[in-house]
Amino acid sequence: MDIVMQGADLESLIAEVFPQVANDFRVEAVTEDGIRLRLRVAEKHLRPGGTVSGPSIFALADCAMYMAVMSRIGPEALTVTTSCSIDFMRKPKAGRDLLCDLRLLKLGRSLAVGDCLITREGGSAPVARAALTYSIPPSG
Repeated sequence: MDIVMQGADLESLIAEVFPQVANDFRVEAVTEDGIRLRLRVAEKHLRPGGTVSGPSIFALADCAMYMAVMSRIGPEALTVTTSCSIDFMRKPKAGRDLLCDLRLLKLGRSLAVGDCLITREGGSAPVARAALTYSIPPSG
C-alpha cells in the first residue's frame, strides 16, 4: 500500500473536515502498514474519577483508521465507519497522552479493515483494542 499523504497533510485534512477535534490529535508516524496517532489528553476527555472516557478512546481509534485510509487513498472525506468493535481493558488515568497504533489489514476499492492497539504514553499495557471497517465511496 503506497503512502500518498503524510502527517502534516493528514492533520490539515482533519482541520478542514473535522475542525471540532483537529487539535485533539497529532500524527506521530505514518508507518509501512498503518499509522501511529496521539490523543492529546485534556480535561474534556476525562470522565468522573479522572480517567480518559470511553468516547474519547473510541474517537482515537476511529480517527486513526480514518487517517490511515486517507494516507493511502488521498483526501476522500466521505469515507465512513461501517463497523467498530472495541474492547476497553484498562482505565487510563489523566496525565499522559494515549497512543494508537493502527494496522491496515485490507485496503480494497470499497472497504478497508484495520486493527489497533491503544496504550498510555510511556506504558506498554494495552488500554483498549479495536477492529474497524470503513466504507470507501466509489471513485468519480
